[in-house]
Amino acid sequence: MKTLLVKYTPREERSTSKKLLDAFRNEIKNSEIEVLDLCVDVPDMFDVKNMNVYIHRNYLKEEISSEQQKVMAKMDAMTGQIKSADIVVVAFPMHNFSTPAPVKAWFDSVMLKGQTWDAADGKYFGLMNGKKALILVSSGGLYTKEPMIHWEHALSLAKIEFQFMGFSDVRGILNEGMNAGDEIQSENLRKSIDNVRAIAKEWYGI
Repeated sequence: MKTLLVKYTPREERSTSKKLLDAFRNEIKNSEIEVLDLCVDVPDMFDVKNMNVYIHRNYLKEEISSEQQKVMAKMDAMTGQIKSADIVVVAFPMHNFSTPAPVKAWFDSVMLKGQTWDAADGKYFGLMNGKKALILVSSGGLYTKEPMIHWEHALSLAKIEFQFMGFSDVRGILNEGMNAGDEIQSENLRKSIDNVRAIAKEWYGI
């Protein structure tokens, strides 16, 4: 079994997203672990050059040159990581109600047609069947009840991305209220860590 841990935790030890990821990692048993730090290995964004190569290679099924292959090298490498993993865990904070730009760029990098999803007869289907994904998100505000229940687009978007790729088991934990009072922060973090540990124990048969 192989586990891929993808993290974007620029606040490091002050990051509650990192605390959640650390809690999960401490429960992992009998698995090869690969870590991708998006603060260090920043994903490529689609620009004119790599978008053009991607369309010609993955949609039009054309042969591309060695120079063009280099343009897609980082995206292909990250796609290879997610394809080789049995369990993928992504941890990040909510930024302005959604995913941070490097996290969205990572999803764009690994959601390559013909690699993690495909289409036929006008229908889309994922290629990552049998894999599991866990999304760990921390937010300053409270988004599971009014008035901000419709403002949350971080965890919900990440879930859709994994589901689109065909992951068989997609879970998510929103560790909210980290800008609330100390009591709310402590209680919510405790509950989130308990949930993280429970999922890890379930998945790794601990």
